[in-house]
Amino acid sequence: MSLRINDTAPNFKAQTTKGPIDFHEWIGDQWAVLFSHPKDFTPVCTTELGYMAKIEPEFTKRNTKIIGLSIDPVENHSKWAADIEETQGAKVNYPMIGDTDLHVAKLYNMLPAEEPGTSDGRTAATNATVRSVFIIGPDKKIKLMLTYPMTTGRNFDEILRVLDSMQLTAKHRVATPVNWKDGEDVIIAGSVSDEEAKSIYPNGWKAPKPYLRIVKQPS
Repeated sequence: MSLRINDTAPNFKAQTTKGPIDFHEWIGDQWAVLFSHPKDFTPVCTTELGYMAKIEPEFTKRNTKIIGLSIDPVENHSKWAADIEETQGAKVNYPMIGDTDLHVAKLYNMLPAEEPGTSDGRTAATNATVRSVFIIGPDKKIKLMLTYPMTTGRNFDEILRVLDSMQLTAKHRVATPVNWKDGEDVIIAGSVSDEEAKSIYPNGWKAPKPYLRIVKQPS
């Protein structure tokens, strides 16, 4: 099945490097980032997992859990984690899902539902599409989906930026402009009338066009 923004994230049970989980129960009342990898012991993914290990405290500050996925077995993940720590200088403390039956990859539309077999004999090339990022809210709805090519390392600073935007706009009726970063001016949402905006922002706003109303970021 295809997935869209605001669809309920498919739930699943799986083995991870931290033991078995029920995905929705694991998320609880927090946000979550699920990011997938075509295969263990691949070079680009090694750098990505290491960087995520370094910046995991930034996600924790944002009430967000992170979890990795590769179709290889959990025991391979543990061996790979040692390589990641050695080469990237950071220990992987977040769980990594072992998806040997391809169940989660298919559930999240990263591999076709009719894809046969298991992880045995598969290569990074045959799993090239298992290279996605999903941000999931406390309501278990998908908030963001990104898929990258194998040769391009992902920008996880961008994932933090988007997370900041989504958490802000979930609390306040605003939107964030191009290249916005936390602390910068925001845009009053189109769903807010000028009359409503006057009560919310008594000091007014800048409006180069009537539909473009710019205010300081709400605290």
